[in-house]
Amino acid sequence: MKIGYARVSTSDQKTELQINALKIAGCERIYEEKESGVKKDRPELINCIKSLREGDALIVWKLDRLGRSLQHLIEVISDLESKNIGFQSITENIDTTTSTGKLIFHIFGSLAEFEKDLIRDRVNAGLDAARKKGTKFGRPSALSEKEKDLAVNMYEGGATKIDIARHFCVTRQTIYSLLKKRVE
Repeated sequence: MKIGYARVSTSDQKTELQINALKIAGCERIYEEKESGVKKDRPELINCIKSLREGDALIVWKLDRLGRSLQHLIEVISDLESKNIGFQSITENIDTTTSTGKLIFHIFGSLAEFEKDLIRDRVNAGLDAARKKGTKFGRPSALSEKEKDLAVNMYEGGATKIDIARHFCVTRQTIYSLLKKRVE
């Protein structure tokens, strides 16, 4: 069975063009949604995917109607493929029920993985360069070095951890962590 999925981003937009194309492609059932593609929780897409059975094919007018990103698109289609469900995109002429369509989609997947690796490498290189320049990452310390020394002295003088935390207006966990590093 061919099942279609049509989506527009806002309620002002119309799905007529997509629905007509899906009907011409032979879809027996069409799920229609008016949600942003960025949203992870799209009820009609979830219902559409749940309705698919082995041997069925999910058909969309265009790839961007289905996936939020290339990575998301690959995840959805790989999940369909693992259940022996085909996928077709009318505009891009991709059909994973054919060997050529599977090849093209796997090339897309490889390119997405390559892009992800490049981004990770660039981020790591940027972080390394920033560290070499002396940039500090993470949340700033709640206490200055002088305050830390004073907190330790207060503790060694008999003050409770809770009293020290109240004195410096910090959480008890801040004092517990400090004393664990410096005293205990």
